[in-house]
Amino acid sequence: MELGLIGLGRMGANMGKRLLKGGHRVVAWNRNPAPAQELAALGGVAAPSVEDLVRSLAAPRHVWLMLPAGIVDDMIERIVPLLSPGDTIIDGGNSYYRDDLRRAKALAAKGIDYVDCGVSGGVWGLERGYCVMIGGPGAAVARLDPVFRTLAPGTGSIPATPGRGGPGDTSALGYLHCGPAGAGHFVKMVHNGIEYGLMAAYAEGLNILRHANMGNDPVALDAETTPLRDPDAYRYDFDLGKVTELWRRGSVVSSWLLDLTAAALAEDPQLSKFGGRVSDSGEGRWTVIAAIEEGVPAHVISASLYDRFSSRGNAEYGNKVLSAMRHAFGGHHEKQAGSRH
Repeated sequence: MELGLIGLGRMGANMGKRLLKGGHRVVAWNRNPAPAQELAALGGVAAPSVEDLVRSLAAPRHVWLMLPAGIVDDMIERIVPLLSPGDTIIDGGNSYYRDDLRRAKALAAKGIDYVDCGVSGGVWGLERGYCVMIGGPGAAVARLDPVFRTLAPGTGSIPATPGRGGPGDTSALGYLHCGPAGAGHFVKMVHNGIEYGLMAAYAEGLNILRHANMGNDPVALDAETTPLRDPDAYRYDFDLGKVTELWRRGSVVSSWLLDLTAAALAEDPQLSKFGGRVSDSGEGRWTVIAAIEEGVPAHVISASLYDRFSSRGNAEYGNKVLSAMRHAFGGHHEKQAGSRH
């Protein structure tokens, strides 16, 4: 199948390579031309411009966007005048599903199909394949099935779930038409919200293990420090790299995220190249908004989102207010930075 691919970042470039390996024709454009030229060396076509990319595709055209959510609308506005009824735009980035609803309606009026795809797999997708969550009109999704099938990991070594499967059920292959416009990004949105919570749970648990030796620290005896009641209960020096490796083997908390954490700790036990400022690209926020509007409790996902805000220093002023109040009502002085107590 022939596909135009716009945006060759961390995921887009590898998706293009996987499609080429699967026998598809990929015409690619990227603002920095180097990734497109790399695809061309592998058998793809590097378009000199977005306009050239669209013109070089045979009708019906399929143009896949792998762009940051904030610039998707600008790109759609740029390419729509070059498209014809029956063509399809696929947004494979992490757009807000409400934007999908708006785009699908506007494009349908021009006879252009819009398909939203939540894609998970990160930088490992070239090798492992991508989990693809799809929203949009059934006919357009069906035309793109060869692309989704190539990108997806397939069944691999994972046993089938009893009772699953049947005609048209592609979920066991790693891709699924989840519903009409916006459905793909809605499922991916919640997927990423869950990811926030899972990551936070691992991080918090490992942090508890890391501080389990605080009984070996000198005991602070002052009015500003809650004393450690039983220092002898906290004299463990755990090797977190070995613990995460242990958990990978037969534990109910084993997962790919744990695999990646174990690999990171094996490379650098102190994680010294990281500053601990954790970004959020929007999906966690949107998941919490959906939970609020649906009246559904989402304690873990909400807390993990706020923790990311805190990691970037956004709690600093609020913490200063707390210190100011404690000092004002009780004469309490702040402890020096770096104290674990």
